[in-house]
Amino acid sequence: MITAGIDVGSISTKVVLLQEDEIYSLVRPTGWSPKEAGLNTYQELLQQTGISESEVAYKVGTGYGRISLGFIDKAVTEIHCHARGANYLVRGGGLVIDIGGQDSKAILMNDHGKVLDFAMNDKCAAGTGRFLQVMAAALGVDVSQLAELAKDRQPLEINSMCTVFAESEVISLLAKGADKQDIIAGIHRSVARRVWGMASRFGAAAKQILFTGGVAKNQDVRNRLAIEAGAPVIAPELGQLAGALGAALHARDVAKKDLV
Repeated sequence: MITAGIDVGSISTKVVLLQEDEIYSLVRPTGWSPKEAGLNTYQELLQQTGISESEVAYKVGTGYGRISLGFIDKAVTEIHCHARGANYLVRGGGLVIDIGGQDSKAILMNDHGKVLDFAMNDKCAAGTGRFLQVMAAALGVDVSQLAELAKDRQPLEINSMCTVFAESEVISLLAKGADKQDIIAGIHRSVARRVWGMASRFGAAAKQILFTGGVAKNQDVRNRLAIEAGAPVIAPELGQLAGALGAALHARDVAKKDLV
């Protein structure tokens, strides 16, 4: 049985085709049209794998663009999908911290990946991938360079977490001759503090902390999040795919029920 999960985020679109325990995946920029991004990325992955549309038993969409996906069988919230996907990647439940393009989520789940409680920041870009993109642009570097530039640096204090004010603060620090790498370390620490401030109320109940989403690939943010949490933070290799993987797993559950 083959099922599909399509996670259309604000910055990137992730698609997973799940066949037993085999995971086929593709990540592409979402761009201006979530509808086109979801369909095109799904069709591109089918072409890459040689899997035909008729072989896909069920398709589930998630992420902020899920309502625009006319080709899916069902839409499921990203909270459920991220928990399910994260628990598949790292068994045993715990606390999932997911930093996406325009929001950040803290999801407490049980040993089986069922959501027990969650908190979400979707009103402000602070502590998100978009925030880091804006800060990188202000510093004249690519967002992919941030982790390496901040490695082992002494973070400067970034007082504002409002994107507009933080950008002005960064520009002001540069004008005063502050070291660019120490500024980046300060930005990462601010993101970690912001996100852990949202997630900390679940910390005592969590057996482990899992870090997913595109920002989880930033090693320095991961390290600073662990400092704030006072506990190890696990970033699964396929953590960026957690939402799409969870959607594909949900699709498999539904497809199996339909066969009974």
